[in-house]
Amino acid sequence: MKYAFIFPGQGSQAVGMGKEIYENFVQAREILDRASDFCSIDFKKLLFEPNDNLAISEFTQPAIVLNSFMCYLALEESMALKADLTLGHSLGEFSALGVSGGLDLIDTIKLVNSRGKFMQAACEGKNASMMVILGLEDSKVEEICQNARENGAQVWAANYNCDGQIVVAGNKDDLAKLESTFKEAGAKRAMLLNMSVASHCPTLKDASENLVKELEPLIKDEFDPVVSNVIARAYTSKDEALQLLKAQLVKPVLYKQSIENIDSSVDCYVEFGAGVLKGMNKKITSKPTYSITDIKSLEEFMSFAKGEF
Repeated sequence: MKYAFIFPGQGSQAVGMGKEIYENFVQAREILDRASDFCSIDFKKLLFEPNDNLAISEFTQPAIVLNSFMCYLALEESMALKADLTLGHSLGEFSALGVSGGLDLIDTIKLVNSRGKFMQAACEGKNASMMVILGLEDSKVEEICQNARENGAQVWAANYNCDGQIVVAGNKDDLAKLESTFKEAGAKRAMLLNMSVASHCPTLKDASENLVKELEPLIKDEFDPVVSNVIARAYTSKDEALQLLKAQLVKPVLYKQSIENIDSSVDCYVEFGAGVLKGMNKKITSKPTYSITDIKSLEEFMSFAKGEF
């Protein structure tokens, strides 16, 4: 079996995520405790107790990556299984880099803490937001955004999730004005998201510059293949990583295209945390996707991997 390990991005967070894994796996406990000390964040409180910080990017991002790592380490502690490819959705690409050996796991958590701060700072005072469009072809969404930009609006296609689901980013007022345009073009839904950042568009140029400076001394020279959100193909070197991750914040996430490109070389996808990508994958590929979020889901995947199904 050839496996692709996949990792969710921002928006997949939930209070209580990873709690059962933390309580039952030594490596999960160790990485949470180390990350809390290294980042000066009480991750037990952030992940397991109701709080307002989980919705703030500088905390959301390390919390999601840490949860993914805990779920991954629970599998590692339970059985020997190596990925042929790793892939993440937006923020999840950094989780993929950690698991592939491109970054130290603790460094990754600290780095995405900074990433969240950089993104928030870049969007300060810009009335930034994002909107999900359902039921409309990618080309039509792109056309509407292009026409709007020609008339002075700041709107861009940002996330290509699966057929019939695309997220656009930019100025909140400009996005709101386009809601009726998307619906008149045939969209089943055009809904503003509760976000104060505009990811994967030119609004994040300053964040992109700052992130790559912090990434440069941390990224390893070589690592196992990671599929880039920007080009939907794998990369394995520091030089490629610096170029692609600098572009990642200002270019759209080609998640759907990435899965399509690697699907013929993969037998099974394994998501670590959330289960969001499992739902997307059902609309992209006929290959199985397992999502490890707790002990039950871990055991289900292990039964599959050991050939019991």
